[in-house]
Amino acid sequence: MRSAREEDAAALVALSQPFVRSGALRERPASLYSVHAADFLVADAGGDAGAGAGADVSVPGGPLEGCVGLRVHPADPATGRGAAGVLYNFCVAGHKQGRGVGAGLMRAALAVARAKSLGALFTATTGGGDLFLRYGFVPTAARVAPPAWANSLDPRRNALILARSL
Repeated sequence: MRSAREEDAAALVALSQPFVRSGALRERPASLYSVHAADFLVADAGGDAGAGAGADVSVPGGPLEGCVGLRVHPADPATGRGAAGVLYNFCVAGHKQGRGVGAGLMRAALAVARAKSLGALFTATTGGGDLFLRYGFVPTAARVAPPAWANSLDPRRNALILARSL
């Protein structure tokens, strides 16, 4: 497990494409992956899915087995909202599903969120959200999520919004 780098952008796009085609992920411009590479944690073929956050045991640009973005939304004293994070673009390559890659990414994302002193994490999924539910996420309403993120959700996708306090 490691933080993504700008040079991982093409691999992030390639990993995400099957999920975009299936409708599980929203399509994002390729430039997002390079501009926001620092948001992403990745598991790659050279790394150890069980390694802790910050472990850098692999070479960037290799085949990615999974990724998750963590966007930080700062506290808003005017509304009383604390700092929160949003997990997005969470995906694991088909041949690695069921082998602990997603769980490793989730543990790493939770560790990063705690290190950043976030009060909560949010995500939206068009699936059942089983992995999120196993890690303590619960269904919630968009109105309690960071407004910039909640307002960006496409209502036509009918996504389930989940939250977890930290």
